[in-house]
Amino acid sequence: MSRPGTGDPRTPTWPWAAVAGWLAAVAAALVVQLLTHPAANARSAPAVLAVVTFVVGALVLRHSRGLDPQVAGIWRAFAAIAGLLGLGHLARAIAGVGVNPTAAGLSDLPLVATGPIAVLLCVRLVRSAGGRLRVQVVLDAAVALISLGLLLGLLVPLASGPGRDPLLTLGYPAISGVLVAAGLVTFSGVSAPRRPAAAWLLIAFASLAVTMASGAFAVGSPSAVLDAVTSTAYLAMVAAVTRALADDPGPRARTDEPTVGVPLAGIVVSYCLGSGVLLLLLGGLAAGRPIGPAEAVTVAVLTALTLLRTLVWVADGARLTRQVLRTEAYFRTLVHRSADLTVVLDARGQVTWASAGTSTASSWPVRDLEGRVLRDLVHDDDRYELHRALDPDAGGDDRDPVFRLIGRDGSWREFETVRTASSAGLPGGAGPGQRSRDGVVLHLRDVAGRRSTERELERLAYTDYLTGLPNRARLMAALAAARTRAAKGQPASFLLLDLDGFKPVNDIAGHEAGDHLLIQVAERLRATVRDGDLVGRLGGDEFAVLVDDGIEEATALAERIVADLRTVRPVADGGTAGAVAAGVVFEISGSIGVTELDPADDISTTIRRADLALRAAKGAGKSCVRTAGHAIDSALGRRTRLARDLAAAIELEQFRMVYQPVAGIEERRILGLEALVRWDHPVLGTVSPDEFIELAEADGLIVPLQQWVLRTATADFAGLLAEDRDLKLGINISVRHLQAGCLAPDVAQALAESGVPPNRLMIEVTESIMLDAEDRLQSDLATLREMGCIISLDDFGRGYSSLAYLARLPVDVLKMDREFIGQIETDPRGAVLVAAVVDLGRTLGMDVVAEGVETPGQLQALRSMQCRFVQGWLIGRPMAMADLPAFLDDFDPEVFSSGPLEMDTSVHVVGRAG
Repeated sequence: MSRPGTGDPRTPTWPWAAVAGWLAAVAAALVVQLLTHPAANARSAPAVLAVVTFVVGALVLRHSRGLDPQVAGIWRAFAAIAGLLGLGHLARAIAGVGVNPTAAGLSDLPLVATGPIAVLLCVRLVRSAGGRLRVQVVLDAAVALISLGLLLGLLVPLASGPGRDPLLTLGYPAISGVLVAAGLVTFSGVSAPRRPAAAWLLIAFASLAVTMASGAFAVGSPSAVLDAVTSTAYLAMVAAVTRALADDPGPRARTDEPTVGVPLAGIVVSYCLGSGVLLLLLGGLAAGRPIGPAEAVTVAVLTALTLLRTLVWVADGARLTRQVLRTEAYFRTLVHRSADLTVVLDARGQVTWASAGTSTASSWPVRDLEGRVLRDLVHDDDRYELHRALDPDAGGDDRDPVFRLIGRDGSWREFETVRTASSAGLPGGAGPGQRSRDGVVLHLRDVAGRRSTERELERLAYTDYLTGLPNRARLMAALAAARTRAAKGQPASFLLLDLDGFKPVNDIAGHEAGDHLLIQVAERLRATVRDGDLVGRLGGDEFAVLVDDGIEEATALAERIVADLRTVRPVADGGTAGAVAAGVVFEISGSIGVTELDPADDISTTIRRADLALRAAKGAGKSCVRTAGHAIDSALGRRTRLARDLAAAIELEQFRMVYQPVAGIEERRILGLEALVRWDHPVLGTVSPDEFIELAEADGLIVPLQQWVLRTATADFAGLLAEDRDLKLGINISVRHLQAGCLAPDVAQALAESGVPPNRLMIEVTESIMLDAEDRLQSDLATLREMGCIISLDDFGRGYSSLAYLARLPVDVLKMDREFIGQIETDPRGAVLVAAVVDLGRTLGMDVVAEGVETPGQLQALRSMQCRFVQGWLIGRPMAMADLPAFLDDFDPEVFSSGPLEMDTSVHVVGRAG
């Protein structure tokens, strides 16, 4: 280990913690002895202090042998002081006068000799800073010294008197006052690396002053308490000096800290001392104590020095202000005359400062740039390049990021990112402990009109000529970089997309229509992916997306892409949408294979895994998403594997619960949660309920599985209710559980164990219950309703809806299937159907919840239909219970930002209980 500031691992470390602990233990034991056996303290107490001082001095001397000669000299000087102090206390022990003698003697000779040595040490420390004593430091020391002297003049009469030794009552306190002033000078005069050591030295001198003051009072009024104070302050002084030695990096220590123009610490200490003494004199005057002539003269001198120090401070401030203005002028001349552009962004990406650069017709005035989000000025096609510029670690290749910025006149200019730095060191930036809030400083170079041939060749090498997306070469480079980041723990995933129905477009409508279709798909992909994701074209109708996240986020993105591609239609030669050739309307969709990057796999293996997943998606009926786990298990018989492992999974509880929020449009808040179960298969990864619920029903395992779901979900929900959250919990129930005849007891047991009130639980059953019109099933639902539970009909409209059965069933809530909502913005007939379902629910006295709400447009359409309750990714994704409290606390009601609607609140009460 090395001492602080040296950086040399061979330099020994002073064991300050062990020394301080030992001194604290000695102080505690000595205080106990002084207070309990005062008669034995005349010899034992000074003897203990002598032994402690000799031991510490010997340790210091031994430690100094392994240090730099310049640093070792200071340690040896302290060892000499320790030797003199030890001799003094030893002499007092032999004489039997105690730690606070009433008269001076031979023991005071070595003690007095330590004062000049200490002052010389302080002078040496200040001179090691490489300069002379500044007038500010001298004035601060003079103010402090006069203040301490005046304070001493007030206190000495309390300790001195006829026949009392002046050395003990006046000399020692005066020496300690001089040492405190010397410590103040040292603290103000040393370099920044040595300032912590000087601070500890000042604390040591202050402890010495307490020791001397206590000894002076003990001359006139000896007591065990004053002996304890003297001994404790003395040991504290020894500990502080050793800490000062340990923190001192030596005169050769280097620092990047700029020189302080105004020594503020000296000003604060001297002003506090001076003001404190003046207030003390005024207090005495108010109490009837007159101020003598000497004290009046001293106060006048102190006031004059303080005034002079204030004038010097003002002069320093003026000088520093001129330096700052001159430096700022140099900086502005340098930056604003440069052809490069410097932009400072905060943590939200807003421009807080920008250099003027070369003024052109398209240049933005600096004031117009400040406060704007840089992303809004960047071309949509260059969002990934901006992401690379803001996060250099996310780069997919070795090129400097290049993106286009819009000018004031609407033109686009290309800028190359020369360097990216953190703004943590700028004024007003976050501190070292707040790096997550730091912004960035971008140094941009205008490359418009320069290196045109080089940039054109680069564009041709890394860009697809038809769509403008990155090509295979660029994607391979980005994959290699992402694989490197994955090895460091940063997840990434790879999506492989193939268009379904593309070949007939080329064969029937012509290649031009096919090219237009590919351009449409590229634009859709750019709009759907996030800024940190890289989308490219591999060739033909095959695209790829490199997702800077784990498999779950990548799968969710793939689902959104597939849903969006269902609305894509080719453009005919005439330019009309929904191209028709010989009466044929082309249906276009996309299939996607997803795999997570494994650092152990090479790039070709990653692509093969994604391709295998893509083939599984094609084999599953197209227009769907499959992960590599799906694909691999498809080859081995995925369904068979899941069916074989399901029973053990229930026994081992390999399942977990996630919860998706349900919101009220009128209430503008989260009103409930839907509990969703996931199977974390040890080999296949996360398995969706669409796969294993059907297997559990077929194999007779659905009852134990749903018993576990009921227990787990209600136990989790009880924690939210304990936080006084006004929510309801919905749990999906299989019709097979109803048919088993044990649903009502299972629900009652789960509610009893968790303490959740029945009116907080919503039992969600699917429309398939309408196929089984047995009175017993209706009776079981009625029993649950009588318990206080809310009954909800889930996925209403998927395929078994019967109005006759709907009127007979004890149902409180209808949940519209997401297929109703998907085209509500673009399909007038679908919108009419949704409005009819909402009116049906109102007529039957049922609440209606719209599932699958993902866009603001869908939400506004539902608002206009007076559908009060919504669920979907626009409101919130399924999440773990641990993430729910933060989501609920931070939920932004501005998602319902189009103003209130007049709604019929007599029907819509979220079940019966509101």
